[in-house]
Amino acid sequence: MPKRKNPNSCHRHDYPCSCALGNLSRFVEPVVLLILKEKRRAHGYDISAHLAQYAFTDSEIERGALYRTLHRLEKFGYVKSGWKIADGGPARRVYSLTRKGDDHLEQWATVLEKVAGAMYRFLRRVADLEEDGVKAARSTAAR
Repeated sequence: MPKRKNPNSCHRHDYPCSCALGNLSRFVEPVVLLILKEKRRAHGYDISAHLAQYAFTDSEIERGALYRTLHRLEKFGYVKSGWKIADGGPARRVYSLTRKGDDHLEQWATVLEKVAGAMYRFLRRVADLEEDGVKAARSTAAR
């Protein structure tokens, strides 16, 4: 993949900054599904603590967005929940992935793989055009 021109910009992490990307809250869904597949069962706070591990950007995912996503995933049967009552502590809603949710995670993986390929083609084209521009500038300067 091509290197960007300004390594001192905010785009130097393994994931891009969100300064120009807008709202990526929809991508909370595949991340939540993956976390639940790995952990088998988790409560919202535990899921929230692991979101950054698979983040697509550096923007913090609001807790409200996480719970709306969990609610939507449960509504469509991808996730189920129940209450876990701890000794001396408050009851916590615990989430787990359903078989349908596991299939949905695989669908997300397929879509994201195609998106990654399209992004790579886009980046190659940008790099090719930059290279063509440099060659043209050198040719003009040599005249």
